[in-house]
Amino acid sequence: MQRSRRVHQVHASSRQWAKDACQTQSKQREHARRSRGLPGSALAPDWARRFSREGFTVAVTGRSHQRIEALAEELRQSGARALAFPGDVTSETAIADIARQIAGHGTLQVAIFNAAGAARTPTLELGVEQFEAAWRVGALGGFIFARAALELLLSSGAGSLLFTGATASLRGRPPLPRSLSQSLARDFGPRNIHVAHVVVDGGIDGERLRTSAPQRVAEKGCGRPAQAG
Repeated sequence: MQRSRRVHQVHASSRQWAKDACQTQSKQREHARRSRGLPGSALAPDWARRFSREGFTVAVTGRSHQRIEALAEELRQSGARALAFPGDVTSETAIADIARQIAGHGTLQVAIFNAAGAARTPTLELGVEQFEAAWRVGALGGFIFARAALELLLSSGAGSLLFTGATASLRGRPPLPRSLSQSLARDFGPRNIHVAHVVVDGGIDGERLRTSAPQRVAEKGCGRPAQAG
């Protein structure tokens, strides 16, 4: 019996916090491919490594072709099957093109959206441009990504669509995709699509944190990126 491959897809742009979640493979290890896109931050690559260890084909996406290709090549060197698809999550055309490419590699079973761009600024100091930039990534980007992924998941007959975030999403900080994920869960849960918002809290010792908050990194004594279980 021929084994098909599964592709696991993670998406986040190079300036975004990245986090995600995973799913195990079946006992017979018959692969149904999944996709997902991610950036070069500390945690997202670890999720890609985790999925590849479970036998998934991993599709990583993000705005920086160099960074995602480097991650995909690392996974290939370890014996995994990995694909890199550059693209901006706020571009409907780019995400639709990535979805078409993923469909050519197998059946999507899991899609994880881990892009975000929230600003840590008091409301009266927050500019319209900053708010719109955060909204475009977290809300609009989440919708564009979800719609493309859901079409593939529905054609598979089942699957998971996961959004990641922090406890800021529970405290009303604008604008994160938690409410979007809740609405999609109600719509697509009855159609055998699991939709969830996963909270992965705390600063991640990676490029973004070290650039934006070096003092915090020094105070916490962070020495290396976190490793996903």
